[in-house]
Amino acid sequence: MAFLGVLLPIFFIFGIGYIGQKWIRFETKTLSKMALNLMSPFLVFRTFYHNELTIDYLYIFLYTFLLCFSLIAVVYLIGWLKRYSAQETCGIVLASAFMNNGNYGTPLVLFVYGTAGLHYAIVLMVIQQLVMCTVGVYYAAKGSVHVSGFQEVLRQVVRMPIVYGAMCGIIFQLFSIPLSKPMLQSINLVADATIPTIMIILGMQLAKITVKRLSWEKLSLSLMIRLCLSPIIAFVLTLIFPIPDLLKKIMILMAAMPTAANTTMYAIQYETEPEFVSGATLLSTNFSLVTLPVILLLLS
Repeated sequence: MAFLGVLLPIFFIFGIGYIGQKWIRFETKTLSKMALNLMSPFLVFRTFYHNELTIDYLYIFLYTFLLCFSLIAVVYLIGWLKRYSAQETCGIVLASAFMNNGNYGTPLVLFVYGTAGLHYAIVLMVIQQLVMCTVGVYYAAKGSVHVSGFQEVLRQVVRMPIVYGAMCGIIFQLFSIPLSKPMLQSINLVADATIPTIMIILGMQLAKITVKRLSWEKLSLSLMIRLCLSPIIAFVLTLIFPIPDLLKKIMILMAAMPTAANTTMYAIQYETEPEFVSGATLLSTNFSLVTLPVILLLLS
């Protein structure tokens, strides 16, 4: 029950966005772009500006890519055994290999581990966004007959303000560039507003998803990979790296997050199994109310 006491306030904030979307019908795509492109870079800048770079950041980078490609390899193996088409396999990759570290994982880490774990969660979020905007876009485009995957990957990377926020934070820290108190206060205001904003937006995005005409076999496989297999692989990977116990716990917890909401937008944009990926996002988020307390109990 203590773990549900952590999750329920998070779902309460999701619910604000869900009810607001059903009632008022916001333009969620515009709001999502605002949070990702205008607000998140300030949160990321503050993290890298205030926290000294360590070898742990390199381990986080390696871990994120190893986890992603391990999950993709599992999907390809299943796709080969089940004789899925290339489009079906790409859809399962989008639903299984990319977790919701931004709207869900980062707030959860803040609730569970406080500010001590928040900067690790933000670094994981930044690298996960980079993975989604490269590997994720590649597989979304690969499953479409309309787009060249590699060209779109390059466009997406160049358009990522969150990466520029991280780069600026690192540069300002390395060269000890001071910021005035009013400027820091402004940055803090935007940074502090980012997490509740992206949580509300996730609730809005979930309100627009409908589950229909789904392959329940594929959906079950995707949910098992995303919610169960992913944290197991993450646990194995954390044994490889000499990192603090707190970071290990956060890596495993983040790996257990449901399907990333951004993959739904990619699937719709490139027509790569959009209904399947949308259904996986909605159901994995709901089922996380069952799976995450188990993960938190094991980590405790």
